[in-house]
Amino acid sequence: MEVFESLRESVVGKNVRIVLPEGQEPRILQAVKRIVKESEVTPVLLGDPDKIRIYLEIENIMDGYEVIDPKNYDRLEEMVAALVARRKGKVSEEEAFELLRTDVNYFGVMLVYLGIVDGMVSGSIHSTAATVRPALQIIKTRPNVTRTSGAFLMVRGSERYLFSDCAININPDSEALAEIAINSAVTAKMFGIDPKIAMLSYSTKGSGFGESVDKVVQATKLVHDLRPDLEVDGELQFDAAFVPSTAALKAPGSKVAGKATVFVFPSIEAGNIGYKMAERLGGFSAVGPVLQGLNKPVNDLSRGCNSDDVYNLTLITAAQSVDQ
Repeated sequence: MEVFESLRESVVGKNVRIVLPEGQEPRILQAVKRIVKESEVTPVLLGDPDKIRIYLEIENIMDGYEVIDPKNYDRLEEMVAALVARRKGKVSEEEAFELLRTDVNYFGVMLVYLGIVDGMVSGSIHSTAATVRPALQIIKTRPNVTRTSGAFLMVRGSERYLFSDCAININPDSEALAEIAINSAVTAKMFGIDPKIAMLSYSTKGSGFGESVDKVVQATKLVHDLRPDLEVDGELQFDAAFVPSTAALKAPGSKVAGKATVFVFPSIEAGNIGYKMAERLGGFSAVGPVLQGLNKPVNDLSRGCNSDDVYNLTLITAAQSVDQ
C-alpha cells in the first residue's frame, strides 16, 4: 500500500528500534524477516536468544535485529529501580523484579520508557488489557491528554480514512470525545490524511434528539474551543459526513459534511461495528488499532493478526516515534 511506503520512507536514517515482546511467536518472527529485509527499522525481540536465532537463520536472516532475554539482562537492576520510582511505591523492588522477569509487556514498556527502544508492538498472544495497562502505568499520556484511544486506518486503493475510537473507551463523554477527535487529527496527519473531522451521531444538525446527540454536539463545541484551527463538524450522520449530495441536503454550508476523512464515533459499539462493516462489506483494509495520546508509542495487535499486520503496525509505531 502507498501509505506504508510513505511510512517506511519516513523512518529512513532515523535508527528506529521497536521492541516485539512476543519474540518467539511464529507470526512475529515471519514479520521480523520482512522488517529486516524491507525497512530500516531494527526489531528488538524478547525471548530465548538461541531459539530465535535458529529460527531466523533458517530464514536466512543473520543480522539486522536484536534479542534480549528478560531473565538475563545486564540492565535489569536499573529497570527495577526505574519501575519502582515510576510506580511511586505501588510496587516493591521484589515485585518489580518478578514482574520484569515474567511479564514481557512490562519489560518491553520499560525499554521504551528508558529510551532503550523507541516503541513497542505486542498483543498477538496477549489481551489488549495486558498490552495497554503497563503503557498507561509507566509511559502514561502526553501533557493535556487524559486518556488514550484506539484509531483504525481504513485503506482501499488510494482511499484512506481514520475511524476512532474503535477499541478503548466504551462510552466516552463529551470531553473524552473532544480529546479523541483532537488526537485523531494528529494521527491522521501522520498517515498523510488532511483531517476533516466528522463527529458522528444518529442525528444531523438537530434532526434527532437524546442524551447521546447532546453529547456529540457538546463535544464538537469543545473541539472548536480547544482547537479552532481544526476543521470539525457535528453532529452528523455518516451519510451526511461522507456523501456530498446528502451533505448538501442535511448540512448545507458545512466545511466537513460530504468531505470528512476522520470519523469519530459516539461509542465503542458504533466504532467497532463500523470499522468491521467497512472492512467486510466495503472491502477496506483496517490497520490498527493505533493507540493515541501516549508519551511514547505502544501499539496493540489483534490476537487474530497475521505477519503482515505485525509488519504494518511496526512501521506505524516507528513512524509515530519519529513524529512525536
